Amino acid sequence: MALSEIDRNLLERCLERKPRAWEDFVDRFMGLVIHVINHTAQARSIRITPEDRDDFCAEVFLAIVKDDFAVLRHFRGQSSLATYLTVVARRVVVKALLQLKDASQLGPAATQYVADFRGVHEERIGNHEEVERLLSELQETEKAVVRMYHLEGKSYQEIGQAVGMSENSIGPILSRARGKMRRMDVNQTTG
Repeated sequence: MALSEIDRNLLERCLERKPRAWEDFVDRFMGLVIHVINHTAQARSIRITPEDRDDFCAEVFLAIVKDDFAVLRHFRGQSSLATYLTVVARRVVVKALLQLKDASQLGPAATQYVADFRGVHEERIGNHEEVERLLSELQETEKAVVRMYHLEGKSYQEIGQAVGMSENSIGPILSRARGKMRRMDVNQTTG
């Protein structure tokens, strides 16, 4: 489906920063973005809260306005604007869901530690010593990888370069470290 005249006009108004253009854009595509968020979370069997949905929606629209509407400027009109925005939204949401899922797999104390370091200040961490204890039980490489990925937000490639390993070995290290931290957290709460 080609770019409709309505969407072409809306796109031009946004890029020219015409009055009410952004509000009209958000009104037109908010439902699409919410649908993409819900569908993407459901397809990955990840439960999200209404607050998560709001955050993901904001992240999608922030991605669109970032760098003076770079996402919209890259649109070439070879599909409908809705199709293009679906792909953009899905990419943003998948990345956000992976971060949410990765953080939740660390266990309750470590999840709060990650959230705190990422700037989410809903609840301050209550037991800093517990988080440090969980990390201290890991091997040095695991500890470094967990810190870089979850607390510093580095990519697998950046972590691999920092620790002198291939990018493909970072995922398994993170997985093993998360498993150890979960077991330690469960052992302490049940023991």
